[in-house]
Amino acid sequence: MLTKKAIGERYLDTENVKIIRRRYGLIGVDFKELWRYRELFWFLALRDILVRYKQAVIGITWSIIQPLITMLVFSLIFGKVAKLPSDGVPYPMLVFTALIPWMFFANSMTKASSSIVASTSMISKVYFPRLIIPTSAVISGTIDFCIAFFLLIGMIVWYKIIPTVNIIFLPLFIFFAFMTALAIGLWLSALTAEFRDVIYTVPFFVQAGMYLSPVAYSSSIIPEKWKFLYSLNPMAGVIDGFRWCILGTVMPNWTGIIISVISVLVIFTGGLLYFRKMERTFADVI
Repeated sequence: MLTKKAIGERYLDTENVKIIRRRYGLIGVDFKELWRYRELFWFLALRDILVRYKQAVIGITWSIIQPLITMLVFSLIFGKVAKLPSDGVPYPMLVFTALIPWMFFANSMTKASSSIVASTSMISKVYFPRLIIPTSAVISGTIDFCIAFFLLIGMIVWYKIIPTVNIIFLPLFIFFAFMTALAIGLWLSALTAEFRDVIYTVPFFVQAGMYLSPVAYSSSIIPEKWKFLYSLNPMAGVIDGFRWCILGTVMPNWTGIIISVISVLVIFTGGLLYFRKMERTFADVI
């Protein structure tokens, strides 16, 4: 028999009511709840992919044209004109192996930064773990990454480069790039929900970040006294790792990579805490 409690003239079925309580702890994330909503997670990721390419004139071709043109410009300016070192590999390959993780990071992070504002109708009408929204936005960037990676394979064949055994570590650096995009995306998505001006600053920081990361040049040209500060940029470790895995270039500075990993962990933890704090007000401020 169901237990019922009178409330005025209405009755509440206490056995079929789910009470949502705030979780406490270090980060307050209910991982079991996230797992229960996994179908929604994949649906949102698929939606972002379809919306991006639906009725697009260029479509997926843009995922090939953009990195190719960028590679050609950087190779001309930094390789031919400035004559920067290329660590013993063709300069186009040096640039393209950096562009793949960088563009995945930039596109995924940008998409995540506006994901909460773009999901206003869902957030204001139904409950679900809000953390799903920016995470699924980062996942949607993997399509462009895969397309560009197949293009990289063609360039490896063209330049007759034989990948070394280091390539077995490539999945670790791919995951590293994903976590970097998610960590910064959590901060920006929560900030954008409260301050709309933040979304206009994202393209500027993406552009500046490209030149502060070793995309168009090798990190070997960075003076030793700036190595620690430079390693605080998580994408510096990601890009150096990609080049080492695919091209077999000089072994990266593992101290710098460890610093980059610690930097990502700090940014991710802080972003998760801030996101959890702000998600209670998302429905009110957006």
